[in-house]
Amino acid sequence: MMKAIIFLGPPGAGKGTHAKEISSILNIPHISTGDIFREAIKNQTELGMRVKEFLNSGKLVPDELVWEVVKDRLNAEDCKNGFILDGFPRTILQAELLDKYLSERNADLKVIYLEASDDLVIKRLSSRRVCKNCGAIYNIISMPPKKEGICDICGGELYQRSDDYPDVIKKRLETYYKETQPLIDYYKNRGVMYTISAEKDREEVLQGILKVVKDGN
Repeated sequence: MMKAIIFLGPPGAGKGTHAKEISSILNIPHISTGDIFREAIKNQTELGMRVKEFLNSGKLVPDELVWEVVKDRLNAEDCKNGFILDGFPRTILQAELLDKYLSERNADLKVIYLEASDDLVIKRLSSRRVCKNCGAIYNIISMPPKKEGICDICGGELYQRSDDYPDVIKKRLETYYKETQPLIDYYKNRGVMYTISAEKDREEVLQGILKVVKDGN
């Protein structure tokens, strides 16, 4: 049976990190909508060009177009046994379009909600550093580089992204709660959402996610 896994949670909860780990363990692709958009635009596909028009004009990409781009990716050969979605859906309409798609394929859907306090999110994100050269990510508290300010991989300079400052993070959290709460309620009501505390040790969080995606308990 096709496995469909959706990761929800505030920025800094570890969605991307754990999605990649689960992707590797289950051997199904980890799909980020941001990556899909960038790839479609880079390859100048018809859908990619339509998305680019909206982005260039500063407008939100309509739900139906977002779904067309995502669906195109889900129809790829590597998704036949399942996939992990990170950054989609973002609206109820997107969730409903995905539900219809999954229902037609008799897919098994599980939504992982990584729960984290605002304090933890601010602490984690404000401690994040990124390599200017290769993009490798570090955390000066939990995963520091061997040499301060220098990337272990390529020797590039590490920097703090502008959206990782505490004041900006607080605004990002406000936007997140406003946009995501309806989705949380939607999946809770459907009985497919599993809440896991992201405040625990990383390995403990991973094992909790694996327990859910493998047997649903």
